[in-house]
Amino acid sequence: MCATPLVQPIQEDSRTAEQRLRIQLAACYRIFAYLGWTELIYNHITVRIPGPDRHFLINPFGLNYTEVTASNLVKIDLHGHIVGESRWKANPAGFVLHSCIHEGIPEAHCIMHTHTTAGCAVACSASGLSTDNFYSAQLHGRLAYHEFEGITVHEEEGPRVVKSIGNARAVILRNHGLLSWGGTIAEAFSYLWTLQRACEIQVMGAALGATAPIPESIRVQASADALQFDPKYGAGQDVFDALVRQVDRISTDYRQ
Repeated sequence: MCATPLVQPIQEDSRTAEQRLRIQLAACYRIFAYLGWTELIYNHITVRIPGPDRHFLINPFGLNYTEVTASNLVKIDLHGHIVGESRWKANPAGFVLHSCIHEGIPEAHCIMHTHTTAGCAVACSASGLSTDNFYSAQLHGRLAYHEFEGITVHEEEGPRVVKSIGNARAVILRNHGLLSWGGTIAEAFSYLWTLQRACEIQVMGAALGATAPIPESIRVQASADALQFDPKYGAGQDVFDALVRQVDRISTDYRQ
C-alpha cells in the first residue's frame, strides 16, 4: 500500500516542518538513486529549514543515496558546520557551492547538483545546451551558465557563481555538471529533470548529425507554456509525489 503524498500542511511548528522536510529530502535522494543520478557518495541535495536560523539539511558524507534516511540527514549552518548531534559528517568542501547560492539567492530553499554522464557531456560542450529539442525549448530564458574555475572548494568563487546564475533556476556549470534551485524540493527537481532530459536527448541526437532547429519565437512560447515550473500548477509537486510513490514500492525505510 502506498504512503500518503508528501504535501505541505497549511500550518506547522518548526519541529514538524523540519521532520516533513527530512522525509521529503530523504525521498528525493532515493528518487535520484532510482533515476541513476548518483555519483558514488558524492554530490548533494540541500534544503533550508524554515525559521530565523539559516540551517540546512544535507546528506551524510560517506553514505550511498540509497542509505539516506530522514533521521541520518545532517543539519548544518551556512558554513557547513554541523548543528546539534550527528553520528555522520557533512562534506564542508562540497557545501561551498550550495552555501553561496543559499546565501546569495534568498528564494533558493532547495539546491540540487549532479554529475550525470549526459549532463557533464553537455557541460563540456563548447556550444552548451542545444535549443533544438522539446525539453531544451522549455528552458528558453530559464538557463544560466557558470564558467569552470576548478573544484568548487574556494569561498571566493561564491559571488561569481551567484552573479552567473542571476534569476535562472536551471544552471550548467561548464566542464562540471548540472545544478538547479527552487523554492521547494519539487520545483528544484522539476527544473533539474527537464535539464537532464534535454541533455540526454542532445547527447543521443548527436549521433544523427544535424538536427532540426526550433525558431526562437517557438522556444519563447514553449517556455511560457511549461506549466511544470508554475507554482499555480504545483511547480512539479504532482510529479514529485508520483515518484515518491514509485520509491515507496521499493522501500519506505527512508522515512525512518
